Amino acid sequence: MPIHVIGLGVAEQAHLDTCALGALQAANIVVGSQRQLATVKGHLSVGQQRIELPKLPQLASEIEHWLKKGDTVCLLASGDPLYFGIGKWVRDTFPRLNLGTELCFYPGVSSIQSACHRLAWSLQDVDVISLHGRPLNGLTACLKTDSRYVLLTDKDSNPQAIATACVAAGFRSAVITVCEKLGYGDEQVRRFDAEALRDGVASQIVFEALNVVCLQTFESSGYWPSFPGIPDTQLSTDKGQGRGMLTKREVRLAILSLMQPSAEDCIWDVGAGCGGVSTELALWGHGAQVYAIEHHEERLRCLHENQQKFGLMGCLHIISGMAPTACARLPKANKVFVGGSGGQLHAMLAQAWQTLPTQGVLVASAVTEQSRQQLYAFCHAHSSFESGAAETLEITVSRGESLAGGLYYKPNLPVTLYKLTKQAGASDV
Repeated sequence: MPIHVIGLGVAEQAHLDTCALGALQAANIVVGSQRQLATVKGHLSVGQQRIELPKLPQLASEIEHWLKKGDTVCLLASGDPLYFGIGKWVRDTFPRLNLGTELCFYPGVSSIQSACHRLAWSLQDVDVISLHGRPLNGLTACLKTDSRYVLLTDKDSNPQAIATACVAAGFRSAVITVCEKLGYGDEQVRRFDAEALRDGVASQIVFEALNVVCLQTFESSGYWPSFPGIPDTQLSTDKGQGRGMLTKREVRLAILSLMQPSAEDCIWDVGAGCGGVSTELALWGHGAQVYAIEHHEERLRCLHENQQKFGLMGCLHIISGMAPTACARLPKANKVFVGGSGGQLHAMLAQAWQTLPTQGVLVASAVTEQSRQQLYAFCHAHSSFESGAAETLEITVSRGESLAGGLYYKPNLPVTLYKLTKQAGASDV
């Protein structure tokens, strides 16, 4: 009753080693797309049931049925099943199955590998980005200067759309190589400049749906961040030129360091203002889901502008409303930053602390003495400096400016930061 997940390689006829071929021919049921089934047609016998790949929820139900009957199932995959393939879904959906006996994987050469070999790119020097079912604008959040990418596309991320996104982000000189039907007799590998693919004759080309896009960026003609610490002037604010309700760069860097955003995080930014902290958390969080809560109309407008400018539609979610009420409908966070309170600091801290799991992180900032005292009291009641579960720092920054032809340093207001890590058994009250 095992499941065999077999990668077919990149070719009109599947390239299978002895083990993969034996598993395929021993299966009662073979499941794959129409194209995949065609690549193994010559290896199958009359008695084997061939089923065209259904939607994943239906597939899960069908596999459960087959396993109960004692059938052996072969699930066909393009390329390497465990590299942007169906393999992860199978493993996550059937975690009870024992690897090697009840669940077996057979890798094939992927379209990613094949595309890199067509261009003589070393795999370790490229970033692979899947655009399947994801907003194309999210691509721009990943781009850096002088970098190479392999993009897995769908109908909404065709080469012309990718070129448009690159030009909009300032990568006007980017080179886009479209690899179509790799491994087939009518394979094509064509290279374009981003601007020409967007605006020239190439903009009318209808590319094969079966394609991989290789993208090489050079210097951007506009500002594009490559490291944490976006200059204040590059962020949209309610008063322009980096002023207004915006956490300044030096403080933002400290907050990033305290929060350490990562791919699995769900983060609330409570009282997000114009979105300086939210933007950086989403930009450098490697897929962390960031929820920015703000009620002020003008600041919400700036939040949306920053979300669009840095291509963060897939990971930065803007919530119009006032905490703590607006947070009640959000996914549970494992990290929370409280940057603005509107006089509701204690209620916001209490709600954030209650929603956090063990080892969850709460970071909060204060500028006024009243807020500092509230933060200290909350920390004293819920955490401990002695145990290492709490830390605090005060940041005082003076920036150089010009006065009467000379240099002087203009101080900003000091900002106090607290970080609390929720320990096992900590009270939610």
